[in-house]
Amino acid sequence: MANIKSQIKRNRTNEKARLRNKAAKSEIRTRIKTAVRSAGTGADTAAEDLRVAVKRLDKAVSRGIIHKNQASNRKARLMRRYNQLTASEH
Repeated sequence: MANIKSQIKRNRTNEKARLRNKAAKSEIRTRIKTAVRSAGTGADTAAEDLRVAVKRLDKAVSRGIIHKNQASNRKARLMRRYNQLTASEH
């Protein structure tokens, strides 16, 4: 346990940030799963779900939750899966 006042405060702020980042990462995973699932079933909301997933990835980058290259890689993978699933529908 830290006994320096500034480190005690730093530990508190780190924990708050960790929980906030954890929630954001969880939401990103959920949005990606939703987009892939709706593309696979051919739902009317597939394009909207994809847009929301990409938006959440970009927002996480701007908040410093994930690195911009990781977001770029995830978006590329998501778009590739989305295009494969929607191409098989037509």
